[in-house]
Amino acid sequence: MTGLTSPSLGCVGAPRLLAGLDQAPRLDRVAHLTAHGSLPRYRPDELVDLSDNIDLRGRGGAGFPFARKLRAVMRSARGGDGQTAVVVNGSEGEPSCLKDTALLLHAPHLVLDGALLAAAAISAEDVVVGVTRTDVEQSVRAAIAERGPAGRRVRVALLPERFVTGEGTAHINGLNGGDTLPSGQKVRTSERGLGGMPTLLSNTETFAQLAVAARLGALDYRTTGLPNEPGTVLLTVAGTTVVETPTGAALSYILDLCGTDPGQGVLVGGYHGKWLDPGSARAAEVSRQSLDSLGARLGAGAVLPLPEDTCPAGEVARVTRWMANESAGQCGPCVRGLPSLADQLEDAIRGGGRTALDMVETRLKAVLGRGACSHPDGTSRFVASALSTFPDEFRDHALGSGCGRRVLGALPLPEDESPERLVVDWTLCRGHGLCVDILPDVVRLDADGFPAQASMPVPGRLRPKALRAVRRCPALALRIQD
Repeated sequence: MTGLTSPSLGCVGAPRLLAGLDQAPRLDRVAHLTAHGSLPRYRPDELVDLSDNIDLRGRGGAGFPFARKLRAVMRSARGGDGQTAVVVNGSEGEPSCLKDTALLLHAPHLVLDGALLAAAAISAEDVVVGVTRTDVEQSVRAAIAERGPAGRRVRVALLPERFVTGEGTAHINGLNGGDTLPSGQKVRTSERGLGGMPTLLSNTETFAQLAVAARLGALDYRTTGLPNEPGTVLLTVAGTTVVETPTGAALSYILDLCGTDPGQGVLVGGYHGKWLDPGSARAAEVSRQSLDSLGARLGAGAVLPLPEDTCPAGEVARVTRWMANESAGQCGPCVRGLPSLADQLEDAIRGGGRTALDMVETRLKAVLGRGACSHPDGTSRFVASALSTFPDEFRDHALGSGCGRRVLGALPLPEDESPERLVVDWTLCRGHGLCVDILPDVVRLDADGFPAQASMPVPGRLRPKALRAVRRCPALALRIQD
């Protein structure tokens, strides 16, 4: 979806999940133990208590308490033959989110530590890491090999790269050899999951947080973050930068750290998330309580500021069309309802009038609560939130005047083709290399330390960084060109 883009990394305060990555781009087994130390042993009841004491919740979107998942799997195992499994959901089907990818690429052993700790607590023999990127698969496979005999109970599986792969039942269906589609059934994975066994399923960051907490203990873990929401959280900002921050940090500070600002508004929680207007974004903190008060939630940790120079209506229409194309293809409201919603939205912003905008509202209501998974509801909420946050923009487009701005692709999509390029003037370039420090996903250096290409496409979401590279070039050798 996002190709093989590797995110930039950043921290607010002392890193926990990202500890040691200032010394090496990837922590192998030895570097991991040097940075984090050995993993203590926990009895099952102790691990449940630890998860309870730090209020550890799933970091994949739903925020379900991890201790409740542990207890549920243990109960199911007692009522059956005792066999259980652990599944790490490492699929990020959304182009705006790269935090789990960052962990599995750069600190895979921390994730494996948490998964094996949980496996020991529920007596699971099978531990599976489900991923969708080949580079992530290779990193996890290498980490398993680095563990020697201890890694034999862990395997990694490559699943299709699509939005719905991250949905719990779709993920399990794919690992079981079936189609990677939501089941639409109400059976919990804690009752029947991998191979029909009671399964502890959670996302990558959750297991990494468990491994950190196990080393620190509840009291030390609580020294960072809010009293009622302790610890750190990983955010993906603008689809490019993964930041570890204590809970309670100001969202505006995180944006500033990443070289951006709230712009016209900030989408929190990704493409099933909620838009915050600039004032709300400046007032928001990185916490459930703060975002709840604004009608938003952090979800999988995607934070997407919308720059001033792009068209909000066009950006929302692009994402809506992509979301419609990402349908699992098995429910009418999704298969037909979401493309109809995308059609109506595009018609409205092309000047379809107030009637077209009214039809968008009708389409939004038609898909709610009618799918086998949350995809139709989430897409509907995304569009409804945009209509509420940018009412003047959509009205002006519907009435034919528009906003006069281009769509720059600030909301990342996998098929992004930027109309802009970063161009090098060879008569001026002196090979200082600052451009690659600012834009590692765009600029590559040759063996002599000069940019390897004279013209490089700039994805819309990286435009602010490209402008910074142009300004910071000591030789004034860079420019952005249509």
